[in-house]
Amino acid sequence: MDLTVVAYLLYLAVVVPLTIWVGRALRRHGEVFLVDVFAGDDRLAHSVNQLLVIGFYLLNFGFLSNFMASSDEVMTGRELMELLSSKVGGVALVIGLIHLMNVWTLNAFRRRAVQRHQTERAAQAWAAPSSGWPPPATGPAGA
Repeated sequence: MDLTVVAYLLYLAVVVPLTIWVGRALRRHGEVFLVDVFAGDDRLAHSVNQLLVIGFYLLNFGFLSNFMASSDEVMTGRELMELLSSKVGGVALVIGLIHLMNVWTLNAFRRRAVQRHQTERAAQAWAAPSSGWPPPATGPAGA
């Protein structure tokens, strides 16, 4: 068997499980974060989480497939390891960047939701002040 084919098979044996592992971790841990982003709306958080994971898999498996091809001919074990490490490293960097973009985007959504919630609470407090406002006057001016 040609060492280039061996390199392809080893590449797939490493990057496919890596991608699936990251996707499952995003699905499991991302939903809790999304519930907070969407103010406790579990159904919306679950739906958005599913869509994000599907997009993650499509983007990454497309990249994995496209990035697998190599014009380098692999003749030795050293060349095989160098090709494999550069390919797997490239995939790991792309998966990491996509994950970072997802987290950054979701955090921006969360910040916006927190600010909107704080603004709504402040408006409610302004519109309906609690009984006791203004506080009773005390001291010489109130006597």
